[in-house]
Amino acid sequence: MTRTPTRRILAASTVFVATALVVSGCSSAGSSDAGASDTIVVSTFPFGVEQFQEAVIDPFTAKTGIKVEVETGSNADRLSQLQLAAGDPGIDVMLISDTFAASGQEKNLFQSFDDSNVPNLATIADFATEEGFDGPAYSYQLNGTLYNTDEVTAAQAADWSLYADPALSGRLAFPDISVTAGQLAVSGVADAFGSGPYDVDSAYKTLGEWAPGILQFYSSSTEVTNLLTQGEIVAADALSGFATTLIASGEPVAWTAPAKGRYMATNRAMIPEGAPNVEGAYAFIDYLLSAEAQSASAKIVGDLPVAPDAEIPEAITSVVGDIAADPVAAGYSTLDPAQILPNRAQWVERFAREVSSR
Repeated sequence: MTRTPTRRILAASTVFVATALVVSGCSSAGSSDAGASDTIVVSTFPFGVEQFQEAVIDPFTAKTGIKVEVETGSNADRLSQLQLAAGDPGIDVMLISDTFAASGQEKNLFQSFDDSNVPNLATIADFATEEGFDGPAYSYQLNGTLYNTDEVTAAQAADWSLYADPALSGRLAFPDISVTAGQLAVSGVADAFGSGPYDVDSAYKTLGEWAPGILQFYSSSTEVTNLLTQGEIVAADALSGFATTLIASGEPVAWTAPAKGRYMATNRAMIPEGAPNVEGAYAFIDYLLSAEAQSASAKIVGDLPVAPDAEIPEAITSVVGDIAADPVAAGYSTLDPAQILPNRAQWVERFAREVSSR
C-alpha cells in the first residue's frame, strides 16, 4: 500500500486465515498515548510471555505509565471468544497470526487505523502494512528446511526434490497444512512444481507422490524438533524459528531457505471493535513497532523484526543470515488472504485425503 499522511492499514473486505506477543506503547510518546487511560489489556500467544514482558511490556509501561494486563490463549480460542463478545471484547490489542486475523476481519471483529494514530506505521517495512489486514505485522516467520548437517548438505536442503530422494525415504518430515508452516510449504511446492502459490492441484499431486517417503506430517514444533534431535529424521520443512534453540545448543542442525517458492507468515497487532482503551492500544502498537522494542524483541523473544532500524542479534543471523535484514529482497513474499481464506477448509480436507493419508 502507498504511504500517505493518514493511510489506512488494509481495509480489505476479504482476508486470510493462518509468534510472539503484543505490546502497547509509543516511541513517539507525546501524541500516541495522549488521553489514554492507565491500563490496557493485551491478548497474546500462550508461549514466551515472560520474555515478551521483559522485552516490550515493562519498557512500554516505564515510558508511558500505561499498565498492561496480559491474557493468553490459542489463536482459535481467542478469536472465538472475541466473536462471542459481540462488540464488548474487554481487550484493547490482540496479537494473532495472519490467517486468524484475516478470519476475524471477515466477521468484522477488528477496526482499522493509520499512521495518524500510530506514527511508527510509516517507519516499518512495506510488507508489514500490505493491503489485506486491519493491523500491521510486528514479526514474521520464514519457511524453509531444517536439517541435520551431518546427513544433508545446504544445497540438498534448498532443493524441494530432497523430499523425493529415495535415499532419504522414511527419514523426512513435512508439516500438516493445518499449521502455519503447512500452508507456506504447500504454496512453495505449488510455486516450484505448478503455476504459482495457489496451484494446489499441482502441489497435492507432487506431495502425494512424496508422501510414502515422509515419516510424519507433523502438527507442532515440539514434534518436529524431537524427531530431528532423536535422529528419526534428517530433514523437515519448518519455520526458521524452530532452528534457533537447536543451533544455539550446538546440535548439528541448520536451516535454509528453498531455492524457489519462498513464503513467509506474519503475526499481526489488531485492535478489536469495541476496545475499551483505543488510545492506549495505539500507544502500545506504536511502541511495539519502534526500533527499540523490535530490537529487544529480536534479542529476548527471538522475533524477526519489521522495523528496518532494529538490531538483529547473532542468534537470528546464525539461522537465516542476511534474509532477516530484508526478506522481500531475499525473495520471500506473503500469501494473499483473498486467495487463501475462501479455499482454506477445502484445502485442509483435500490435504488429509490426497497427501497425509497416503
